[in-house]
Parts: sequence; C-alpha cells; structure tokens
Amino acid sequence: MQHVNQNKLPLNIGFIGGSHESAVGYAHSVACQLDGGWKLVSGCFSRDMNKSQETGEYWELPAERIYDDWELYITEQGKDVDAVVVLTPTPSHEEIVCRLLHAGIAVICEKAMAANLSQSKAIQQALEVSKGFLAVTFNYSGYPMLRVLKRHVQAGDLGNILQVRVEMPSDGFIQEINTMAPQAWRLVDGEIPTLLLDLAVHVHHINQFVTGCQTLSVNADFNHFSIFDDIVDDANIWLKCENGISASYWVSKTAIGYKNGLKISVYGDQGSGHWVQEEPELLHLFNQQSVETTYNRGNCQFKDEIRERFKPGHPGGFIEAFANLYQDIGNALIEFKQTGTHQSPYVFGWQHAHEGLTLLDAATRSNKQQQWVNLN
Repeated sequence: MQHVNQNKLPLNIGFIGGSHESAVGYAHSVACQLDGGWKLVSGCFSRDMNKSQETGEYWELPAERIYDDWELYITEQGKDVDAVVVLTPTPSHEEIVCRLLHAGIAVICEKAMAANLSQSKAIQQALEVSKGFLAVTFNYSGYPMLRVLKRHVQAGDLGNILQVRVEMPSDGFIQEINTMAPQAWRLVDGEIPTLLLDLAVHVHHINQFVTGCQTLSVNADFNHFSIFDDIVDDANIWLKCENGISASYWVSKTAIGYKNGLKISVYGDQGSGHWVQEEPELLHLFNQQSVETTYNRGNCQFKDEIRERFKPGHPGGFIEAFANLYQDIGNALIEFKQTGTHQSPYVFGWQHAHEGLTLLDAATRSNKQQQWVNLN
C-alpha cells in the first residue's frame, strides 16, 4: 500500500476514463475539486490520445501526466496519487479496479461497480488480497435533504415503515432519433440489463440508504419500447422486504416528459416522507392526519446534515451533492490510511454494491421466469 501524507490536502486524484466532454467526467472533475479536498493531477482520460490530451489541457495538467494506455498510467503515475477514479464503461470496471487494487492504489469507482456477479466476486477477491480501499459513487445520497429524510426514518418520525416507492424515469431512448446519441455500450445488454446497471442501482441504493430495509424476494417485469433493438429500456421491480415492508421500483428511458424523474416516497404508519430530485432543497413530511410540513435547508431538523456553501434560499443541486460525497470519500480514505478501516455512513464499498447487483441479478431471473425469486 502506497504511503500517503495524512496531513496533506488536497489529496491527489487521477482518472481512468472521464474525458471533460463526457457528462460523467465533467461531473466527477468539478465535484471532487469543488471544496479543495482533492486535486486532479493526472489521467488516462480516453484511449484516444487526442481526447485524453484535450482533457488534460482543459484541466491544465502537464503533458507528461496524460495517457491513452491505462495500464501504463497505473505503472508510471500510480505512486503519485492518493486515489484513482474509474469512469470507463461498466463492463470494463473489473479488470481496471482489480489492477489498481493489486497495485496498492485506492479506488473510487463509478456505479455500477461491475456488470455481473462474477465480476463483483473477482473484485472482492482483489480487495481481500490487497486489503485496499474501494468506494463506489452512489452520488444521489449526497443530497442533504435526502440525508435528512434518512434521519427522520431512523428517529421513528414516520412510525413503522410499511412501503417504499422509488422511481427514475427518463425519455432518453424515445425522443426523435436525430436528438438521441446514447453511447454504444449502453445499447448492449449483458447478464444484467444495462438499464438496471445504469438506473436501478441508484434506485435500490436510495431505498436501502433511506430505510435500511433488506430484500427477501423480488418480482420484475421488463419492457422494450424504444427503437433500439434487443435491450430492456423500461422495468418495474417489486420487493418483499424484512418487517413486512413492501417496495416498488420503476426505471425507464422511454418515459416522455421526464429527463431524470428521480423521486422517493416512504410511507409509515405514523406519517410519510417525500423527496424529488427536481426540487432537491425541499423535503415533504406528512403526519398521521395527512398534514404536510415542508422543510428546506434553512428550517429542517438534523441541521448537522447541512453543509453550507450558500445560504438557504440559494439552491444547491447535483454537483453540490456529488461534492458532499467526495468530501466523505476523502475523509474516509484518510481514516482508512490511518486505521485500516473507516466508519463513514455515506461511503459505500464492495458489500453495498454487491448487494445491489445481487438484487438486480435476481430481478433479471424473475423477469425471465415470470415469478417471485427469493434472495438467499
């Protein structure tokens, strides 16, 4: 394991994948550096050297720290970074993550961690051998008001949880053909449909994050509505969970009227809570008499969840939520280097990501069998 100066901030970070022209690359680059906790110092941003060099120039990086070969990048630059972010297409994560771990480099991996369970187990083996650090970026739980909702659930303000509804619909695959430009790898389904790896991992993470409920069995129905052949582009998933909790998920890329319709509703026997990403500053709670209270960053309970960059009334959003996660990952990495573990409730590693993949694998089998499938 490489030595890291625990008192050194910012932490040095490198990228594999994530050119500045990609949405995911730009989001990670801005978010990790927003609060000064990380500094992007090098990268293999693309297999196309021109794109990689353009990204390096965009972030004002020295030319000698820019690569188009990720293996050479790890060999030559790995000793000079505190962590590397893996932003390549999901099917390639396993090989890169395992190589980084075996090289003693801390890894921050974009979701989904892996494309299937066998790849996930290979990453587990690399973790066990290397005793390394792995964080998977489930960034939506960085939203302050979603964290506040979690605290209300933990405090029992909603009573016993009865049901949870989470959805994430978009219209990305059903617009006019000349307005759509999905990446090629997103139009190929593997053992687990790419739609689930892209959207359902977030939906399931948010449910587990807010409620902590554990799934016992799953039922699923997948659909194909778009012009792109042989892929799942709409999915309904139903869950039976511990303590009699019922949950349902809807993810879609063929829902006209939505760009990213992420929302969660949690219903208990004493009240309910509702959060919608398009209004991220607001948390709606209903008491047992269905009287609504709307909280924001300025008047919410559990104010320790609020990290102020702007005064209340100046809305935060996606990048700020992502930056919250990068703060948490930085703190967790420093703690890990000092103690060999970390205690952050907001940084998620192999176990959490694997549980989500297990659920999605079971949902895929359920859709094929058209019946409920138990999770072992």
